[in-house]
Amino acid sequence: MTSDTATEITDDMMTIMRRASRRDDVFGDDPSIKELEHHVAKLLGHEDALFCVSGCMTNQLGLRTLLTQPPHSVLADARSHINLYECGGLAYHSQASLTAVSPTNGAYLTCKDIEDNLVTDTIHGALTRVVALENTLNGTIMPLDTMDAIHTFARRKGLLLHLDGARLWNASQATGVALDRYGALFDTVSICVSKGVGAPIGSLLVGSADRMRRARHIRKLMGGGWRQAGLLAATAKHCIDTVVPTMPKTHALARRLADHLQSLGIRLLLPCETNMLFIDTHPWMTIRQLADRLREKNIIISPDEGTVTRLVLHYQIDDKAVEDFMEVATALVQESATQGKPAVQAQHRSHDPTKAYPSSSM
Repeated sequence: MTSDTATEITDDMMTIMRRASRRDDVFGDDPSIKELEHHVAKLLGHEDALFCVSGCMTNQLGLRTLLTQPPHSVLADARSHINLYECGGLAYHSQASLTAVSPTNGAYLTCKDIEDNLVTDTIHGALTRVVALENTLNGTIMPLDTMDAIHTFARRKGLLLHLDGARLWNASQATGVALDRYGALFDTVSICVSKGVGAPIGSLLVGSADRMRRARHIRKLMGGGWRQAGLLAATAKHCIDTVVPTMPKTHALARRLADHLQSLGIRLLLPCETNMLFIDTHPWMTIRQLADRLREKNIIISPDEGTVTRLVLHYQIDDKAVEDFMEVATALVQESATQGKPAVQAQHRSHDPTKAYPSSSM
């Protein structure tokens, strides 16, 4: 339960790989990749798409195609992947600064948050050119009406919009909002096929045909041109068709686990709206104690000496795994209550959900 990237390749996927086309994608010649790109572009309501190795790459390519001439900047949520987990790629690839904004409501950026933090100083400032949103972010869903308002404001101000939609599949499945309804609000969208969707590797950038031509060129500059990647594209298409529709069941399992942990006195640091839980196990146990006991049930979470962690469910986590998790958590809480001694003193606790991320898998 470290990440929804931790799925395993199935026998069906191996069969699909063997049947996939084997042409060269650097020259845009592979039918399986073209099929995937066309399919995802259509789902998002855009002209074209580009299949890439990772969400970091598709985010960076999307932003690079929207940004032209420094000095310029991107406004994003302070908790966003673009800000925290992409190695400062915006500065490196686009020579742009990032305005990291903490939402005043503690949940998601609002139009006022963006309006209040735009860089407009034409003498000293790196002007805001792009607003980058993320949906879902830490498993929580950005309301559609808020995104609509931000879109309207950005267009009025002449700003471009990028969406890190790595887990947009989850948002769409949870809300019933069609992918193309989300896609219509943005100039570029990054959407992942390994997180939650279960494909072995990959992410797609969608946008206009002109921007995707530019992105393909920059992808080569970044060393991201790949050759016979059709086997990966064919598997990704299969996973979109077969795994994405199962996400509501995964969300329900996550909610079931969240409700049980809360009943034990384990706090949720963020609402459980899709497939993620951010938990604080104080005073009952440390995360390492929980991790060690779960490992006996073949359930893996990221061990830590503190009391805060992230749990992520995916389609290969079944009812039995959730039941085993609840059984272990119940036993540890009962043991701690019997001992009457806190697992971690209050001064050593962290309430920051970003501290819950495992460093090895986002």
